[in-house]
Parts: sequence; C-alpha cells; structure tokens
Amino acid sequence: MTVYIDPPTWPGHGRMWSHLVSDVSYEELHAFAAGIGCPPRAFERDHYDVPSYRYAAAVGAGAVEIGSKELVRRLTAAGLRRPKGRPAA
Repeated sequence: MTVYIDPPTWPGHGRMWSHLVSDVSYEELHAFAAGIGCPPRAFERDHYDVPSYRYAAAVGAGAVEIGSKELVRRLTAAGLRRPKGRPAA
C-alpha cells in the first residue's frame, strides 16, 4: 500500500493545497483519505485535494512525500490518471 502526497503549493480558496494519490487503487486512496479526515467531496477525478493543515496528518499516517511531477508520473504509470475531459472507467 503506497499513497503519495505532494507539497501544499497549490493555491485556491484562500488556502494552499496538496494532492493525495494512490498507485494501487482508488479504493486504497478513499480508505486512506477517510482515515485522515478528508471528506468524499475532496476527491477530484483521480486524487484528493488536501488542505495544508492536513498535510502533516497525511504524512504521519504513511503518505510518502514526493514532488508534483513525480506524483503525476506515478499516477499515470499505475493507469489511474484521469485528466479533465476523460470519463471515469
């Protein structure tokens, strides 16, 4: 089980955000996100948007810190990337 998170460098709604992904399955990702208190509405196509105040909790729960480009590379390699405009499988 590996879940990854990038640094909270993405601005929006007056906060900074990270992206949380799995390279195994969406089920794994949903379970992990629920475990750190992320609401289901934070899921967007293939990742969770995680506010900066939850970053430490995600890392403490086992999320591996990686850069944004590496996060996208791993998500794509796992076949779990869903860019905007592509319907869910």
